[in-house]
Amino acid sequence: MLVAGVDPTGWDTGSWVDVARVYGGAPLAVAVVVGGMVSAFGMFNALCLSYARLPVVLAEDGYLPRIFARRFPKNDAPWVAVIACALMWTLSLGLSFERLVSLDILLYGTSLVLEFVALVVLRVREPELPRPFRAPGGMAGAVLLGLGPLALLAVALVKNADERVMGVNALVFGGGVMVLGWIAYAATAARSRKGGGTSA
Repeated sequence: MLVAGVDPTGWDTGSWVDVARVYGGAPLAVAVVVGGMVSAFGMFNALCLSYARLPVVLAEDGYLPRIFARRFPKNDAPWVAVIACALMWTLSLGLSFERLVSLDILLYGTSLVLEFVALVVLRVREPELPRPFRAPGGMAGAVLLGLGPLALLAVALVKNADERVMGVNALVFGGGVMVLGWIAYAATAARSRKGGGTSA
């Protein structure tokens, strides 16, 4: 973009198409749109296949009602979990792209940071744990791997601090979702320890 002389202050949602139209005409603009559609469909398909498994595992471990673990006998597809995830995604259609990005940065970014924290914790607690591969650099290397994503998350959170979801600050909303998740997990774990389990 710098070489092409495009003013970055004018970038907005859909700007790539506008730039493609300026430098390549309608064919390049259409190609960018089609490429974006194919990319979005592929990403959604992959996320649907992976995220729909989370309610299944939670149901099998007793953290959600057993109905979420139901699968089609023919192809083992977790149909209840897929429908539940689809309903939740449908609820997000009313949110703007910027709000969705803010929530994604907060929720997915935080879960990603937890993975880097787990890497460091496992290096401390389970130093001899068999691993198919090991990031080089010892403990310092493990810590440095997480600093870049953590800094990027912090910058994104500061940049999107004024976004709002349903009248509530997006950061507060996302933080509330995370807190509710911890509360629900703790309550279900306590119930499971008492032998209550979950009902279908």
